Amino acid sequence: MIRLIVGLGNPGLQYQRTRHNAGFLFLDRLVLVNLGANWQVDRQFCSELSEINVSGRILAIKPSTFMNKSGQAVAKIASFYKIKPEEILVVHDELELAVGQMKMKFGGGHAGHNGLRDIIAQIGSADFYRLRIGIGRPVVGSVADYVLSKPSIDVQQELESVTALAVAEIKNLISGDVDKFNQLLARV
Repeated sequence: MIRLIVGLGNPGLQYQRTRHNAGFLFLDRLVLVNLGANWQVDRQFCSELSEINVSGRILAIKPSTFMNKSGQAVAKIASFYKIKPEEILVVHDELELAVGQMKMKFGGGHAGHNGLRDIIAQIGSADFYRLRIGIGRPVVGSVADYVLSKPSIDVQQELESVTALAVAEIKNLISGDVDKFNQLLARV
């Protein structure tokens, strides 16, 4: 059972709606739109924090550190609330999935994603759930420029659509039922 959902992204207006902020997009849709909850700035946990109720009490955080320091917030809150790695769901952008694709998995490496790399280093484990939101790979140019840029309106709408689908299936995400969640996505 998931007790902590972490959306990855970079803070600040200049990063809003960039590909790298797919995790923030997901959590904003879940917390603000679907559940009508609010974000609270919590300096102790270096995050924006919301307590939500989905099949029980769950903490949702958007780290206020930059992406490559996301683990700092995750480690602090997990330690304070005694949340095990296997009770954490990290929602992040994924270069290896096409725009509009989404997959959930448990464990694995960081695949070069600096947010995941720091979380693994800070909590000392890779054994947590990941919801990977596809942003595709750049055809030309650097990956850093690509993930930090804002997609076209069509791509933005596709990201919002797939995010809405995942939020609608939040109970399957919270239960950690990877197979069921991925099967639901495959039918769409």
